[in-house]
Amino acid sequence: MRTATFDSGLRFGDANLRWGDPSYLLEPGDPGYVADPTSASFPPSQPPTHRKAMPKSDAIKSKDADFVAQLLTFKNNIGAYATLLGLTPAQVSAQAADADYFNQVTCCQDIAEKHAQQRTAWKNYIRDGGDVPASGAPVAPTYPSTATAVAPGVEKRFRDLARLIKSHPSYNTGIGEALGIEGNSVSAPDLSTFKPTLTLELSGGQVFVRWGWQGKSQFLDLLEIQVDRGSGYTLLTYDSTPNYLDTNTIPSTAQKWTYKAIFRVSDSRVGQWSDEVSITVGG
Repeated sequence: MRTATFDSGLRFGDANLRWGDPSYLLEPGDPGYVADPTSASFPPSQPPTHRKAMPKSDAIKSKDADFVAQLLTFKNNIGAYATLLGLTPAQVSAQAADADYFNQVTCCQDIAEKHAQQRTAWKNYIRDGGDVPASGAPVAPTYPSTATAVAPGVEKRFRDLARLIKSHPSYNTGIGEALGIEGNSVSAPDLSTFKPTLTLELSGGQVFVRWGWQGKSQFLDLLEIQVDRGSGYTLLTYDSTPNYLDTNTIPSTAQKWTYKAIFRVSDSRVGQWSDEVSITVGG
């Protein structure tokens, strides 16, 4: 059994999907598992093969000046692609308004900060004395013409719009580059010494295995988890979503279960096995 989220590629109607808090997907060996070829947990014997495209950095710029330039690039170029990508005039106009207002707000902030620096320098000059020139005192700044105000949340709206565009069947990376919404390709790091970190806890009478991607999810596909219940290690699961609930029945007498894991990319293991972690169950 593995935990499930709405954004993990699972579909409603999956015979092995159980929605709740938490939601989870039944896997072979779990009570109630159905050997349905259309289920996300079928077939059980081999990990799914993943073929990722070259990872890319976040397409949305983090620095304000870069984000302004990105918004304006999109605004100035979307006209040629709006119909092809199924955008309405209202969507195009809303993005243009966001771009213009955020540009105006950012410009005003930059001017105000520079004016504040000038005021501080003049104040210090006056306080410290010396030959004070007859001219050179700060003058009130001139701000750019006012743009129509928009509601907060410009970045979220732009992310949502970019996501909508990229889901359109007519979209391609060339269009994305013209619109400024494609991130830069990121080279994979050296994963030879990288290894998972596991922690265990009992949750509702079952073992909950906590794990995460450790900031490298874009370069990894799966986590292979193995468990030793006293007779040697056996495969527990191939998990694609952080954290896993082991639904194996807890024994009536005390027993030590030990877990280890390793990351996978496509059909191959990468990096090192995690440190072994153990927990006492039953009794």
